[in-house]
Amino acid sequence: MAKHQFQTEIGQLLKLMTHSLYSNKEIFIRELVSNASDALDKFNYLSLTDEKFKEENWSGKITIKLDKDDRSMSIMDNGIGMNEADLMDNLGTIAKSGTKSFVESLTGDAKKDSNLIGQFGVGFYSVFMVAEQVDVISKKAGEEQAYMFSTDGTGEYELKSVTKESHGTVIYIKLKEDEKEFLDKWRTQEVVKKYSNHIAYPIILNYEELESEGEGDEKKEKKVQKSEQINEATALWTLPKSELKKEDYVEFYKTISHDSDEPLVYLHNKVEGANEFTTLFYIPRTAPMDLYRADYQPGVKLYVKRVFITDDDKELLPPYLRFVKGIIDSEDLPLNVSRELLQENRILANIKQNSTKKILQAIKKLEGEDAQIFTEQYNRVIKEGIYTDHTNKELLLDLVKYKSSNEEGLVSFEEYISRGDSEKKEIYYIIGEDEKVLRNSPLLEAYKKANIEVLIMDDQEVDSIVTPMIGTYKEWTLKDITTIDAPDSKTEEEKEEVAKEFKPLTDKIKEVLGDEVKEVKTTSRLTSSPSCVLKDPSDPMAGMAAMFAQMGQEMPETPLILEINPDHEMIKKLDKLEDKSLFEALSWILLDSAKLSEGLEPKDKGAFAQRVASLATKAL
Repeated sequence: MAKHQFQTEIGQLLKLMTHSLYSNKEIFIRELVSNASDALDKFNYLSLTDEKFKEENWSGKITIKLDKDDRSMSIMDNGIGMNEADLMDNLGTIAKSGTKSFVESLTGDAKKDSNLIGQFGVGFYSVFMVAEQVDVISKKAGEEQAYMFSTDGTGEYELKSVTKESHGTVIYIKLKEDEKEFLDKWRTQEVVKKYSNHIAYPIILNYEELESEGEGDEKKEKKVQKSEQINEATALWTLPKSELKKEDYVEFYKTISHDSDEPLVYLHNKVEGANEFTTLFYIPRTAPMDLYRADYQPGVKLYVKRVFITDDDKELLPPYLRFVKGIIDSEDLPLNVSRELLQENRILANIKQNSTKKILQAIKKLEGEDAQIFTEQYNRVIKEGIYTDHTNKELLLDLVKYKSSNEEGLVSFEEYISRGDSEKKEIYYIIGEDEKVLRNSPLLEAYKKANIEVLIMDDQEVDSIVTPMIGTYKEWTLKDITTIDAPDSKTEEEKEEVAKEFKPLTDKIKEVLGDEVKEVKTTSRLTSSPSCVLKDPSDPMAGMAAMFAQMGQEMPETPLILEINPDHEMIKKLDKLEDKSLFEALSWILLDSAKLSEGLEPKDKGAFAQRVASLATKAL
């Protein structure tokens, strides 16, 4: 028997489990039954498609055996089973990247952490809330050797070769002294009915009961083994919607998602016609932990005529809907459809297109708090969809929301245009990294003065790529305020007169700043700031930020345009200033302070600090 140390993160997880992390310990049964169901699904597929197993007269089932004398519960299945490597990979380690960050994200709050653990797919370890010893005996289908994985849930586990007649897995659980409630037939039956009623295989409960025999003084009690099926064993998605209650959908969701919370929304559809298929989709209330990981685990399982095919195909839905959990069951796909064929299958493409539209329409119908929760959790991936899914672009544009210069919270494009200028039909926005910096940007001053709403897009990494390619929304054109003229009451003639009057000053400032700026000019977009900086929209590099961001490269530095406010007291005085060194210092301060206002850094921070200190000293 070989001893092995648990992966460090597993050790930490087990410690949390043994100290009752979960608030409802009963869900360990749900987790183990769910794993058993997955193993049965996988063997069911083999029994129908692999010649080696077709002859086997197989019927999948899960058996739960209660033994009060031994203080143990055993959960058995005749599914695909595990070999030595599978046991080490599936139980000795968490076979996912990001394990360390997962453990670090645990908060100590029982409810939150139980959700995280479920999401991360480590439900097996929930058994250590109730167990003092666990033995997993398993034999993989098609292999001769069986193995036993044993642990008391402290820091190590043992693996050894054992004998087992048939493929499948037995999980033997020696319960803690104070967890004997789960040996009560009614308690276990209640848990299975609550969480696993619609597992598609029979769940058989084996238990002992005392029976009387004889009469009078001869009357004796003896233990009798009983056996009964305790679930309905009907694939829930195959039932008519009229027969199902909300509780049925919710409990089935918890079984397939390992989430202890209710879903935000569920949608169950049966489609008949050229292609016949059934879908049951759920949107979790909390975004999956691996939502932004390249190695995310897809949440949708594919079945063909109730036979499980795969649960790790990322092509079943568009990547931006990777948070969706659920089932697709096709009547038309061949059972032995290969992974390669799935990628190009016309039937699956139709199912994907239909499912995507249905999901987006269901999201659009969300109202109040549910709509708010969706936006909080999934707004960013919806932006991904806008960029990648041109077929459903209009629907996605209805869903996305942004911060606003005029309103509290997040607003949709629809809300924006309901308040906007219906003659101009323009949606104004500004993009950057920091909401506070954007809200205080001098570039907003003219818009605030004119009471024109501007969308504050502070997710620069995504917004700088996605927003420029939106173009229009319902005939309203999106306008980046850093590349257009601001609203202004002055005529073009008046602006030209001011520019001509201040040309000697703007030329002089340009001479001081040299190549650091592309141009210096007067502006009417400012009300309280002396200066601002902008990109030149005619510069070919100005529109390439998105392209550089996509390639993971930094945008090459391009000279900015410095605009000065001719109505500001500082500019008026600067125009009459004769002290050359002071003029130069103030010119640089105009540029560097304008950069800081946009979240940019001065080229020489030390020089900027010295200039400010020098001017402050003179002022004192």
